[in-house]
Amino acid sequence: MDIAGFSIEILLLLFAVSVVAGVLDTLAGGGGLLSLPALLMSGLPPLAALGTNKLQGCMGTATATYMMLKHKHLRWKDARHLMLYVFVGAVLGTLLVQFINVSVLSFVIPIVLLFIGVYFLLSPRLLRRYSSFRLSIPLYEKCLVPLIACYDGMFGPGTGSFFTLAGTAKGDDLIPSTAMAKALNFSTNIASLMVFVFAGHVIWLLGIVMMIGQVFGAYLGARSLVKINPEYLRLLIVLMCFGMLLKYIVY
Repeated sequence: MDIAGFSIEILLLLFAVSVVAGVLDTLAGGGGLLSLPALLMSGLPPLAALGTNKLQGCMGTATATYMMLKHKHLRWKDARHLMLYVFVGAVLGTLLVQFINVSVLSFVIPIVLLFIGVYFLLSPRLLRRYSSFRLSIPLYEKCLVPLIACYDGMFGPGTGSFFTLAGTAKGDDLIPSTAMAKALNFSTNIASLMVFVFAGHVIWLLGIVMMIGQVFGAYLGARSLVKINPEYLRLLIVLMCFGMLLKYIVY
């Protein structure tokens, strides 16, 4: 049986993938490296896959952000100005991707993932040894965070991990950094989605099916995050980063 040209099997698969991606994105980032390939394998062209991935990702990050605010792991007054910065960065990145070959990012992403994985693996010892080092707030807010947002607009997978790393480098604890990453990722997803919708690169049926799965997955992930031991969360981020890196090497 087909619905608007897509089989029930494809729709169910995308729903299941989005649930898992929602959980992983909320806890450690990297869900886009599940959802985006799944959309590509369903037969969508690259730009349509990117646009549809932003649609479903918006709902997951919105749910996670709401849960972070509800459980007071995130304060709106701390997030709102940063969300504006990343919104602008993501719009610029999404406009750029309309004109470049996204395959060039395949050379950069594995290097960044390796760095993040090693950083979180060694971070307890690094923080003890270099406890006085902190990324300055102006550099974090006006340079690093908008650059990550631009990357998210261009491609996306791993953005949550990058935002979390930026927060810890600024001196925040891991769970507040992860909570802030959800709000920033929500803003970048909305910004990118607006551009993709305007350009006609969103497949609404697939996006809505995956949005439902993302809500469920993000809810489960957010409930786990407020209870999880930060040490376990750190190890999960390490596993996700090296898992994503392995995927890039193998494929």
